[in-house]
Amino acid sequence: MDSTSLEPSLYTVKAVFILDNDGNRLLSKYYDPELYPSMKEQKNFEKNVFNKTHKADNEIAFLEGMTIVYKSSIDLFFYVVGSAQENELMLMSVLNCLFESLSQILRKNVERRCLLDNMEGVFLIVDEIIDGGVILESDPQQVLQKVNYKVDENPLSEQSVAQVLQSAKEQIKWSILK
Repeated sequence: MDSTSLEPSLYTVKAVFILDNDGNRLLSKYYDPELYPSMKEQKNFEKNVFNKTHKADNEIAFLEGMTIVYKSSIDLFFYVVGSAQENELMLMSVLNCLFESLSQILRKNVERRCLLDNMEGVFLIVDEIIDGGVILESDPQQVLQKVNYKVDENPLSEQSVAQVLQSAKEQIKWSILK
């Protein structure tokens, strides 16, 4: 085995992806360009991972020299991939942070439709947790704070017309003052 691969590195996460219950990609970010350079290779890897994990009750898998931690919720599968030597607890902390953060912005309704309706927030969360394979944050509350997501805010559909107008007035007032 190559001795350089055993040296500690900040580049812990090789990939993060979310698949639906049919194994179709909803989100993926690969941080190691040499791992699976083409889209076809990435999708093949994701298909292999899904086939190995979608019926299993475990939380960890080893495939193609990678350590994979995963979690499922209703009709979604969440995966965090690291190298074979990577600490599973570190990867699991990333996975838990991702899942808990998404659970907060999706109002505990972590399922495909809600995820697709809030994709911009999903990408923001992933980017706050991991940057270029380096774990930046593992506390869901800190992640939500950084993406300026207010858990208690009502979406527009749940606000009255008066509340929407008041919010618009405040935004206009602030933009004029700037």
